[in-house]
Amino acid sequence: MSRERLRAVRDRVRSFPDFPVPGVLFRDISPLLKDPVAFKALIDLLEEHLRASFPKVDVIAGLDSRGFLIGPPLAQRLGVGFVLIRKKGKLPGPTESISYALEYGKAELEIQSDAVEAGQKVVVVDDLLATGGTMRAACELLARLKADILECLVVIELKGLRGAAKLEAIPFHSLLQYD
Repeated sequence: MSRERLRAVRDRVRSFPDFPVPGVLFRDISPLLKDPVAFKALIDLLEEHLRASFPKVDVIAGLDSRGFLIGPPLAQRLGVGFVLIRKKGKLPGPTESISYALEYGKAELEIQSDAVEAGQKVVVVDDLLATGGTMRAACELLARLKADILECLVVIELKGLRGAAKLEAIPFHSLLQYD
């Protein structure tokens, strides 16, 4: 992993204290998305990681909504498909859905029932892992479709929230870690 490319990515993540609520330090990737050199470095790093870690990836699954920004260019680089895991009510046709707990209530995710085939090797992508509830729910949806989940891959991990522990035996990788 190139230190220069990783620095280019890290330098384009900014912090906003007390957003969206007091006591939260929000990590914003908007400057990373706006900078074509830094965004290319991000996709390069993710691609290199996946190529070094897995001889075969069939599908990238992106989480609503920032996973939709990272997943498609990564899937294109790998020459594989991209599928959406969305908030409930946003996908047409037959879907699988799951309800999961949030710190402040409940949420639901869904995936189209034919999004992946049994046995396909899937990497789940998002911008950030906090408490891990959304990522865990996405993995449960993919497991219902009998996908082989290779890894959960994020740009930023908030280590203090211990979200990776919710993923249990599912491999996990983050480029940047913050306490």
